[in-house]
Amino acid sequence: MSKTTIALEAAVAVVLENTPKDAPQTNRQRVYVDRAFAQILKLIAPRIRHFVRQYGLVAHFDDAEQCCAIAVHRAIEAYDPAKAQFTTFVNWQIRGELQSLRFRLMTDQRPSAKKVEATTVSLSALATGPDGEEISPEAMIVDEDALERTESAASDYLADGAISSLIDAYVDHLRKVGIEALARRPRPKRQEAALRREGPRLKTATHGIDPAELEKLEAKLERDREIVARRVFQASTLDDLSLETGVTKERVRQITKRAAKTIAEIAAADPRFAVMAEFDRPAPKRRPAAAPAATLLPDADLPHNRLAMVRAVEATELTADAIAAIEGVEAPLLALSANARLH
Repeated sequence: MSKTTIALEAAVAVVLENTPKDAPQTNRQRVYVDRAFAQILKLIAPRIRHFVRQYGLVAHFDDAEQCCAIAVHRAIEAYDPAKAQFTTFVNWQIRGELQSLRFRLMTDQRPSAKKVEATTVSLSALATGPDGEEISPEAMIVDEDALERTESAASDYLADGAISSLIDAYVDHLRKVGIEALARRPRPKRQEAALRREGPRLKTATHGIDPAELEKLEAKLERDREIVARRVFQASTLDDLSLETGVTKERVRQITKRAAKTIAEIAAADPRFAVMAEFDRPAPKRRPAAAPAATLLPDADLPHNRLAMVRAVEATELTADAIAAIEGVEAPLLALSANARLH
């Protein structure tokens, strides 16, 4: 046997040894199988190139290579050392897969197609791009709603991440407040004396707190997280939350009311949630423009208050008719002036 045949037999033995039939495959066995399979493909690579050229599938080398990998899998499954060596099994499997691929891609090579002079035409050749490359039919299908769905999914993903981060920040705030409250509780004298005897040391936030109390606090925080997430951000009903969490409806209402106020404060103070804090904020009201101050003087721009022309004349220039007209106007004006003084 040649060196290649011996190496193939060893690699196939590794694959069969690490492929149990009656038990699940472990991660280590899976790694061994992948390495051995890659070694088999490397050993038969020259043979694969030869068969691809022989069957005229050089233009479809990627598809032919995938078919050869499938042939190796099937050859390993059908391998029987008592009948022949693995190289015989894999050669016939590769030939069969490549022949099937050629018939699928080049239907004009069949005897029935040669009688009617059929020619294989690629669907990808129906259209070409600006650079002359073929465009597959799938690429020619235009989905008008694809952009909208993509943006909607991206928006939902970002919103869910922001909500999760905001709830985490709220729970961290509650945890900090709860730990501070537990630390302020009076401890038994023995426990207090034991803590004093420890002397100076690096103390954590939970130093000296009963672990059972910390477990109760974490359970309460997990319950509050679920209530806030479902009531504030998912609009679950009070009845559903009360039945599922075992908390009264009034207590659920109190928890969500306090959470909404605290979450709003966190969103306003943390730069990460600046967009959420500014969203749907009412615009500042604009004060109406002040009305112009009233004046006692008449508006000089009105047409009836405009003078066309004023010119001073000498008394010697007036004619008798003009003097009579002036005297006729002055008499009523004097009468009106007199009446105004009387009233």
